[in-house]
Amino acid sequence: MSSSTPTPLTVLIAGARGMIGRALRQELITSGHSVHTLVRREPTDSSEHRWDPYAGTIDQAIVDYADAVVNLSGASLSRIPWTPAHKKLVLHSRQQAAQTLGQAIAASASPPHTLLQASAVGIYGHRGESELTEQSPPGDGFLASVTTQWEAAAAPIESTKTRVVYARTGLVIAKTGAMAPLRLQTFLGVAGPIGSGRQWWPWISYRDEIRALVFLLEQQQLAGPFNLVGPTPATAREVTQALARLMKRPHWLGLPTWAVKLMGEAGPEILLSSQKITPARLLEAGFRFEHQTIDEAIAEIPHL
Repeated sequence: MSSSTPTPLTVLIAGARGMIGRALRQELITSGHSVHTLVRREPTDSSEHRWDPYAGTIDQAIVDYADAVVNLSGASLSRIPWTPAHKKLVLHSRQQAAQTLGQAIAASASPPHTLLQASAVGIYGHRGESELTEQSPPGDGFLASVTTQWEAAAAPIESTKTRVVYARTGLVIAKTGAMAPLRLQTFLGVAGPIGSGRQWWPWISYRDEIRALVFLLEQQQLAGPFNLVGPTPATAREVTQALARLMKRPHWLGLPTWAVKLMGEAGPEILLSSQKITPARLLEAGFRFEHQTIDEAIAEIPHL
């Protein structure tokens, strides 16, 4: 990572109330950048700006003013089972947000130089033991379809003066978010392998996730997809074992494959898909991970 002090940026964030958005906002401010956020209610101070992605409306002036836009907006995937209505919401919330921001950037007389578009490793689908990089093609399944269409909604901006970066995030090792059910299961003493436990779970520490997003904003020569995953791949069994070990709980019961399938489509896609992913482009760009292994990442969860 470059040791030179980056030029302060004015960053506009959509989705700043989420787990990643809140931490990213604070990290950017700490790093000397100015942060504005998009909200769907009446703004409460000068850093908030009204938008409605479903109606396609946004404060054009703040888009013109921003140096960079970060789009983290999208409905949660954690609501299980995935009903047809919720699957539609998951897709449309992502498409509408990306399209509204994209149209505002395209219409700007002074467009931001960067659009950092959230994405996910779900784009690769279930790939077994294959080693995956940013050059790997999309896979199959609902998550792969949603993520492919999510990135496609932002792709038209690539032909403008604004560079587009796609942050394909894996399992963020944090106190909340996708890790919360695993932490609860472990705390109750019923942790164990999920399915066979041999499937690869691409993970990244909470701290490195935020650091990588800031890095991608500040390194203005970078564009295209980047895998935001830790440098040392881990299986599902290794993740759950590390959590149990650090929480000083047993690792014995687990969740058999048949039980995962009772969750409907969501269970197998989220828990049983195998994705052995490396952060090839991040490493090539000089990003240095603070947490190299799953044990190091889990050890950083506060009040574990």
